[in-house]
Amino acid sequence: MNNKPLCQYESPDGHKCQEIDMGSGYCFWHDSKFDKSGLELTQKLERYAKRGGLLQGLELKRANLEGLNLVKFGNHEGYDLSYSNFYRANLQGAHLFNSTIKNASLMKADLRDANLHCCKLENTNLLGMKLDKTRIDNLYLGGKLLQEKQASEALKEQDLDEANDLFLQSEEIYRLLRKGAEQQGLFEMAGKYTYSELRMRHAQYPKLSKRRLVSSFVDMLCGYGEKPENVIRFSLGMIVACAICYFIFGINYNDGLIQFSSQASWSDNLSTLLNCIYFSVVTFTTLGYGDITPTGITRLIATVEAFTGSFSLALFVVVFVKRMTR
Repeated sequence: MNNKPLCQYESPDGHKCQEIDMGSGYCFWHDSKFDKSGLELTQKLERYAKRGGLLQGLELKRANLEGLNLVKFGNHEGYDLSYSNFYRANLQGAHLFNSTIKNASLMKADLRDANLHCCKLENTNLLGMKLDKTRIDNLYLGGKLLQEKQASEALKEQDLDEANDLFLQSEEIYRLLRKGAEQQGLFEMAGKYTYSELRMRHAQYPKLSKRRLVSSFVDMLCGYGEKPENVIRFSLGMIVACAICYFIFGINYNDGLIQFSSQASWSDNLSTLLNCIYFSVVTFTTLGYGDITPTGITRLIATVEAFTGSFSLALFVVVFVKRMTR
């Protein structure tokens, strides 16, 4: 009968390790104090995984895991490496298809030529990863990076220095992912990471600063060049806003002034509003039929709308073509 004590590790999910205690209270795989720097553990870890060992909470800082193959062939669920520490681990050429590596650390891990296809990396520290020629399509990162969530918490506690540092880390991670996606030809994914990278940069600007206001406007207008739908929403909003101004201040139509009147019937006011919307569309697109003309303050409004319309239509073409040609 085996009376040797077992490893004390229990994952936050409630899974207990069944390996033998090395004397520190933990087994070889879960002992954070055991220095594994440079140890060749690839084959040993593969055997451990195949015999059903608990892969959650592994302590493999600086371990050499080059060429590691942890793929469950014919199984829709990959190995679960959640809560593990792969800080500076050598994972070059590792095959981790469909693995779950949540709430873990891949900080400064060497993942060059590795396969992270369909990996789940929610709440995992990805700062400083090496992703040269790494397959990263269909990665799942959750709604936000670990550092993004921590930055939001720091903002709630009014710790601006900590928040800015975490936003900077998030920006660096998104930049790494963007470059990795571009290298793999995943340009749609690269566009997504580009937007997130610029959002993290935006978060570092001081509130009410010129750079933050300009950044907010560019985001609203076109999503930093990544969202043509934003241009459409902005254009429609501009058309409606200007139409309401024309409706209030009046425009010339058939040698008369048409505008909202509390004395007119609702049908007449509706007809006037529709004419104002028509004029706003014509002005925004710079068609200029000439059947309706501005007067007084509406001349200024029409001038601003025409200029904005020309700019917005050109911007939409640029952003749309950029999106479609990826």
